[in-house]
Amino acid sequence: MKEIKIFAPATIANISCGFDVLGCCLDTIGDEMVIRKSPKKGVKIIKIVGMDLPYKTNNNVAGVAALALLDKLEKEIDFGFEIEIYKKIKPGSGIGSSAASAAGVVFAINELLEKPFSKIELVEFARKGEELACGSPIADNVAPAIFGGFTLVNNTDPLSILQLPTLKDLYATIIHPQIEIKTSDSRAVLPNKIPLEDGVKQWANVGAFVHALHTNDYDLLSDSLTDYVVEPYRSKLIPEFNKIKKNALKEGALGCGISGSGPSIFTFSRGIQIANNVLDKLSSIFHNTHIESHHYVSKINTQGIKILSIK
Repeated sequence: MKEIKIFAPATIANISCGFDVLGCCLDTIGDEMVIRKSPKKGVKIIKIVGMDLPYKTNNNVAGVAALALLDKLEKEIDFGFEIEIYKKIKPGSGIGSSAASAAGVVFAINELLEKPFSKIELVEFARKGEELACGSPIADNVAPAIFGGFTLVNNTDPLSILQLPTLKDLYATIIHPQIEIKTSDSRAVLPNKIPLEDGVKQWANVGAFVHALHTNDYDLLSDSLTDYVVEPYRSKLIPEFNKIKKNALKEGALGCGISGSGPSIFTFSRGIQIANNVLDKLSSIFHNTHIESHHYVSKINTQGIKILSIK
């Protein structure tokens, strides 16, 4: 193989109750990337379409993640890689823009090298890119992009990822108001300490959420999608959030919360019809404001990054 083209999916992180540990992979939203071998050693970004992002390798999350991978193989290969990025996930959207680039490039290079690294190792490399993007090597977006479906980061040192089951008829609706909230700013509004009572309720919800996935229990999943730790603070940064949430639940959504660091808002629904009904209702809310918004409905992507073509 000399060249590979991939679909690098968007992701939802936190999922209300699982701040920095829970994530899931989306199916209809994502970037495309082309990675090819080049005679010159190292990593070079040669094309970026869709967004104004750095071409310098050390300033781009894809470049940093790729270098982290190649650092493990420096003495074993005598060629390099060129990267083309076709960006469709807006940075600062809250649906894993940087994670898609970082996870996508390490997956693709691993394929071109005939898979010397495991998925958990790929997550390690990809979260180096996340560290560049948000100042912390978080894995809650890159893990589901690489593993697919739902994932739980159950340890960071050493890194450990649990792949969780996916409810067959579960759909996500995403409302993305076209404002930018930087991850660093969104983390800055969070308190350094939380009341013990809130912590107890939050980790109880994480346990219930995981159990709901394993037992195919939509009602329990719905009950677990309450955030006592992050949403009370971050929701103030997102226009119309409380109205969106109230109407989503009224339309039959199982739950509604902030996707990642925002401003995107996600809902889960049982069945595509309810997911579309939620979309129609929520999109009309932003239509009546001065804020443009983008909207998506997606099934949960259990595969993760997808290969589109190989040469």
